[in-house]
Amino acid sequence: MTLSQVFIAGHTLISIAAIIVGVFALRDVFRAQASSTSLTAFIVLAIATSATGFILPLHGVSPGVVISIVALIILAAVLLSRGRLDESRWARWVYVGGLVASEYLLIFVGVVQAFVKIPPLTALAPTQSEPPFTVAQGIVLVAFVLIGVLALRAFRPEGASFPSARRTRA
Repeated sequence: MTLSQVFIAGHTLISIAAIIVGVFALRDVFRAQASSTSLTAFIVLAIATSATGFILPLHGVSPGVVISIVALIILAAVLLSRGRLDESRWARWVYVGGLVASEYLLIFVGVVQAFVKIPPLTALAPTQSEPPFTVAQGIVLVAFVLIGVLALRAFRPEGASFPSARRTRA
């Protein structure tokens, strides 16, 4: 095995682990847990996935590089907002939205890789501009928009001192 193959295998394993742990992290978001082992592990693995993407053989700026940069910016915002969850509704939105967006980007890339590496999927969408690929990515996007909205509604960590978004009439 060449060094490049070792890096690719390691990056792939980290990516798969991040996706799996991300499911548990989102479960904790729905349980209004501001901090948990799965949330911390997901953030670490998501950062590792994006960072190791830069170690892979690069041939200029590719969509993967752009997604890695966007993912790292989102994860930086998640980390910055994590300590302010009890002070600000905006921090809660950034935290939850960033976690959901991070998992979405991992799944998005996973779908791309599935269509590149799995022969029956490659046959359906060899250039990734065919309807099967577009439909698959559309389903993933719609699912994550729904997950994001529901997660934002569900995530109300204990100790949050900001007022409710709902106003009552006198």
